[in-house]
Formats: sequence, structure tokens, C-alpha cells
Amino acid sequence: MNKYNVFCLFAFLFLCLFTACQSKTDGQVATQSADTLTVRPAKAPTRLQVSSYQATNKGRIEAIREIPVYSRIAEQIVMFGIEKTGQRVKKGQVVARLSDAALRENILHCRAKLEKAEFQYQAILMGQGYKRNHLDDAPDNLKQLARINSGYNETIAELHELEHKLTYCTITAPVSGAVTKIQNTLYGAAQPGEALFYIVDTENLKVSFDVLESELAKYQMGGKVSVSTIAYASEQHTATVSAISPVIDDNGMVHIEATLPSHQHLMPGMTAFVTIGPAR
Repeated sequence: MNKYNVFCLFAFLFLCLFTACQSKTDGQVATQSADTLTVRPAKAPTRLQVSSYQATNKGRIEAIREIPVYSRIAEQIVMFGIEKTGQRVKKGQVVARLSDAALRENILHCRAKLEKAEFQYQAILMGQGYKRNHLDDAPDNLKQLARINSGYNETIAELHELEHKLTYCTITAPVSGAVTKIQNTLYGAAQPGEALFYIVDTENLKVSFDVLESELAKYQMGGKVSVSTIAYASEQHTATVSAISPVIDDNGMVHIEATLPSHQHLMPGMTAFVTIGPAR
């Protein structure tokens, strides 16, 4: 083998050895980079990020009270100002009138009865020696006895009761709100204890929702929550937590209620979305 062939052999072996070393070095660097990316710890969230986290709960807007409108006496309805469910009424608005013919007739009879009682009262005092124009000179105990014996006191009480019942013929709305559950009609017979209809107090609303037991600590009595609805998703309303159930149900949920301010776009029955914190 001549010198030229020996040189070529050594050059070839050196080139192979260099190539192998370079490939091993590149593989180690790539492996190290991949391992570094795999085991790199995640960056912990800041306090601001944690505090800004808000859990959204689905709830329902409800009326705090639904008030029945009753008649206090049994009479026929001669005016009924309620036409349909959902009709708005104002507190003090006349919503129905009852027939007062029978009451007015009873009042006339009672007044005639009172006149007779007054005549008997005077007759008793005159029988005791007092002149008609000087009946007031009689002692109080004698006048009281004369009123009792004549039936004057009983008749005057009966008259006052009838006149007071006359006011029952005019029925007014006890609160402002929307009409629901109409149960009577014009010329129907009103009965004591039977509601003519109901009024939902739309000026006093609440949102009811359930939260997981693990989230309960986030809610406190008097705390603020933000409420939105499907119909008006862009509107946010601030509600105040007013009730927290002391019982956790079988599903690990806690019932919470929060009062809402009156608003024209808030109605009982709406689906609501509740988040912690006041509306922004």
C-alpha cells in the first residue's frame, strides 16, 4: 500500500468519526430541549387573576309576594276593571265595584229604626219628669239607662256597621303590579274568602339560585351579586343577598335568594345568570 492510499484511508475514517460525533451532539441538544419544555413548571396565577374569577349560576327571577284581591261581602260584581292577565294596576286604583242596593235599603230601614229609638229615649226621660227641651239636664247615668232601654245604642251601632260595609262595595288594588289568576268576572258573584284575582308585586323582586356547597363561602348575607337575563343580556343589575338556606340538599346544593331593584325589563319567571360582585 503506497502513501497515497494510506492517507485516503485515514481521511475517510476521520470524516466518519466526525460525522458520528456531530449527530450525537445534535441529538443530545434536541433531547435536552424537549425535556426542558416538558418539565418546565406552569406559571402560578397572580392574586388579581384569582380574585377576578367569577362563578356564574343560573337562577330565576321571582316576585317576593303575590297578593290576592278579595271581596269582604257577598254581592254581585257590577263593575270589573280587570280585562286580562298581565294588566298593570296602581295601588289604590278602583278595580271592581259591587252592588250596593241591598245595603242602601238596609241603611234606610236602620235609620227609621233609629228614629223610633230616639223617640223612646226621649219618652223615658220625660217619664222621669224632664221637659222635652231640657232632656240634657238629666244626669248621665239616667240618660245612659234610657239609651239602653230604648235600643238607641244598639241601633246606632248597627247603622255605623252598615255604613262601613257600604265602603266594601268599592274594591281597590292593595299594591301596584301585574294581574294574574283572574277567577271572577263582570256580573259574577263575589264571595268573602274567594279571590277575585291576584296581583304580582313587580316592584319587589328577587332572584333565586342554587350554588355548590364548595362555593357557599363566597356568598354572605347583604353581599352583592350581579344579575343578567336572557332577554336583556347586556344589562347588569345589582342584587343583595337576602336569604341563604341553612340546609344543603342531597345534590350538595345550597339555595340562595337576593332582592332586586325595580326595573321595567325585570319580570317574574325570567331566567337569570348570577355572578359574584356588583354590576359594573
